[in-house]
Amino acid sequence: MLGRYLPSFSLDYRHVNYVANVLALLAVIGLLLSAIVWVIRLPYFVVDTVKIEGVNNDALVYVTPATVSATIAGQLKGNFFTIDLEQSRVLIESAPWVRRAQVRRVWPNTLEVKIEEHQPMAYWNENDMINTWGEPFSANEAVLGEEVQLPQLRGPANSEHLVVQRYAEITQWLTPLGVSIHEFNLSPRYAWDVVLSNGMRMQLGRDPAADIADLHGTSGARDFAERLERFVQAWPTLLERLEGRAIQSADLRYSNGFAIELAPPTIIE
Repeated sequence: MLGRYLPSFSLDYRHVNYVANVLALLAVIGLLLSAIVWVIRLPYFVVDTVKIEGVNNDALVYVTPATVSATIAGQLKGNFFTIDLEQSRVLIESAPWVRRAQVRRVWPNTLEVKIEEHQPMAYWNENDMINTWGEPFSANEAVLGEEVQLPQLRGPANSEHLVVQRYAEITQWLTPLGVSIHEFNLSPRYAWDVVLSNGMRMQLGRDPAADIADLHGTSGARDFAERLERFVQAWPTLLERLEGRAIQSADLRYSNGFAIELAPPTIIE
């Protein structure tokens, strides 16, 4: 009698097989992931070699593997698979004399670094240098060697590009005269003061670019060049008339001429 009340069960074997297959697949995936993690963590893939060379295979003059190694020592995170190339690039670019760096992985445990160096053009303000792109940077100037003589450039914040442009313009004008720039100063009022290699000081006045919000100074270049051209053209005749007397300073701030001050005469005992 009781048998009439027992429930009957009907198993869906297709559903059971599906669940079993899914569980088996997850187990396989888990094993594969564990194996991958285990392989990734092998010491074989620890980045223990950093290959450093110049961009386009150029020889490095100022950057040495030792300085780069000292900068990145203990700072690189991860191994061949997990290391962050962007963070590594930023870190390497903080090394002295490095302007740009390109970083890529080389199987199985190497970073290849291509470096573009700063090309020093002058000293900048008190503690920095400025490169040929008009960018200030900090570096050990002892690397330059005693034979390298750089001019001293000074200027207010954000005036680097204007100073470099004006420096290049004046250098072109002065080269035929056989003199070069020793100091090149832009005051906070954007007035120019130049000391030449022969000791003569030149006052060029306020740069017109300061009044027209032109950081590159292109709009004021014509007036600037006219002052210099007037002085350069008069230079040979001026030296002939002075008969060997040295010029101590030249004031080029006048619209139609310039004024000079002679150095004290040399006394021969």
